[in-house]
Amino acid sequence: MIVEPGELLAAINSPDDLKKLREDQLVQLSQELRQFIIDSVSIYGGHFGASLGVVELTVALHYIFNTPFDQLVWDVGHQAYGHKILTGRRDRFPTNRRYNGMSGFPKRSESEYDAFGVGHSSTSIGAALGMAVASEYKGEKDRQHIAVIGDGAMTAGMAFEALNHAGVEKSNLLVILNDNCMSIDPNVGALKEYLTDITTSRTYNKVRDELWNVLGKLSKFGPNPQHIARKVETAMKATLMKQSNLFEALKFRYFGPVDGHDVNHLVTILRDLRSIPGPKLLHCVTVKGKGYALAEKDQTLWHAPGLFDKITGEIYKKHHEKPQPPKYQDVFGHTIVELAKQNSKIMGVTPAMPSGSSLNIMMEAMPDRAFDVGIAEQHAVVFSAGLATQGLVPFCNIYSSFMQRAYDQVVHDVALQNLNVVFCLDRAGFAGADGPTHHGSYDIAYMRCIPNMVVSAPMNESELRNLMYSAQLPDAGPFSIRYPRGEGVMPEWRTPFKKITVGTGRVIREGEGVAILSFGHIGNYAVRATNQLLAEGLEPGHFDMRFAKPLDEEMLHDILSRYKAIVTVEDGCLQGGFGSAVLEFMADHGYSVPVKRLGIPDRVVEHGTQDELYKECGFDAAGIATAVRELTGKVAAQIGIETVIL
Repeated sequence: MIVEPGELLAAINSPDDLKKLREDQLVQLSQELRQFIIDSVSIYGGHFGASLGVVELTVALHYIFNTPFDQLVWDVGHQAYGHKILTGRRDRFPTNRRYNGMSGFPKRSESEYDAFGVGHSSTSIGAALGMAVASEYKGEKDRQHIAVIGDGAMTAGMAFEALNHAGVEKSNLLVILNDNCMSIDPNVGALKEYLTDITTSRTYNKVRDELWNVLGKLSKFGPNPQHIARKVETAMKATLMKQSNLFEALKFRYFGPVDGHDVNHLVTILRDLRSIPGPKLLHCVTVKGKGYALAEKDQTLWHAPGLFDKITGEIYKKHHEKPQPPKYQDVFGHTIVELAKQNSKIMGVTPAMPSGSSLNIMMEAMPDRAFDVGIAEQHAVVFSAGLATQGLVPFCNIYSSFMQRAYDQVVHDVALQNLNVVFCLDRAGFAGADGPTHHGSYDIAYMRCIPNMVVSAPMNESELRNLMYSAQLPDAGPFSIRYPRGEGVMPEWRTPFKKITVGTGRVIREGEGVAILSFGHIGNYAVRATNQLLAEGLEPGHFDMRFAKPLDEEMLHDILSRYKAIVTVEDGCLQGGFGSAVLEFMADHGYSVPVKRLGIPDRVVEHGTQDELYKECGFDAAGIATAVRELTGKVAAQIGIETVIL
């Protein structure tokens, strides 16, 4: 289905076209842009509420600034759909987040208007500051640098580090704080309360507006009354709000709060800010999901709702006659509550992803034992370590790709102290349409090299429950459990808890010739491959190893003494991953059978469905079957040659 843009939007193929509009046409353009996003996402899917909330801001930014010469950095990128549509990608927008289509996030290789590739939060200020310092070094005095960051992303340490640095550089940097009290879930923490105090202080806002209006009209204050207004306003903020302004304390000029949905007022403000040198921050108050009532009401649900009926608001869901397997994240969410009822030491921790990780189930059932610490992965790990020193057992649930941001804390604060922190790594392996910024490609490799760390992965829901149960038993130490995005394979998944001895695998099927060693959920694709091969007369063995560290050495010795070739399968990077662990074991013990490793290759894999990406990288069921056939042929050929020689 083709989504037709409105009259004004249809004529805009670049910001140059946008600048041809009169200012009084920007309200209509904003309405058309918002409707185009609603129409497109309802049909094709994608992130929703965040981009609706910054429509007017997006229009105003491209209207006032000379992009791409002026460099515009969107934090995270959920909010950048309007930006993409206005910068020459409107007609490609139906391919958004689809295989071989447009990325759902700003991406430097996709457009010159995407000044910085984003996907993880809180990088925009640091990146824009780097650009600003570079421009100053190169003598580009007239170049502007703008970072648009949400108040949720502002909670991360990186954002404060960048603000702290920017305040002393005095570079030409504008930070726009998109304040809607939301990231994916509602924001938490002291910063949220601080921003709320600013935006709801009627006295401050009323006096501030009156001050600017009066000083702007009185000629007796000289040719630049706003200069005086800024000095008076600083003192006024401290007096009326009974506290100093956080951003001004960091040597930023603070402007706001302003209505982020008044496009004409935004144009006026941005035009003025463009001429003010040095670091400055514009505080815009917006509504996530603005212009679509249901998205405004339930902002978490409508962050990325999938396909929906834009008229009724019905979110389309598949209806099945038979019970379906749950999502792994929901198995985690319900299981941690079950375990916590049995073990009073268990706590839950997540960095701003309670609904994405399903820790919200525990937060509702046991609010004193589950914590959302904001977008602060480093703090989440150290906080968990602190809990563990006091005899508690924290389950720290972080997406695999986000755990990369807390690697030093995993090593230094958990592993070196041998603390029993259980890392539940959601979205491990290919993350699907979110693409390379969200693929959990590296956790097997980066966890496997850490002393004291257990590295495990369940093949199904029952195994996830049992690994979680085993990880909270006494003296378990640092323990990582990785599982993928999406559904498992067991409709009847509430199985009794059983202890899994660390470093033991399972026999899925005995065979002959070639042995398939799988790690994690991808083992279900190996089962499909085995069924295909059995129909062809081949009989490979299949073993679910469960642990990449420590390996089941007894099982490996047995396999390598009986099978002629090995296929390893993992939904993770080949360099340093599970297959590498098997090769290291073989080298250490003098085994030399042929090995084919299947997994994520050493390149950036773009977005697509998980099945599309498994196929592209050769470890879907067909790819696994092909590897077994090839090894079977090689082994047969080697045996034939040896027979002739003898």
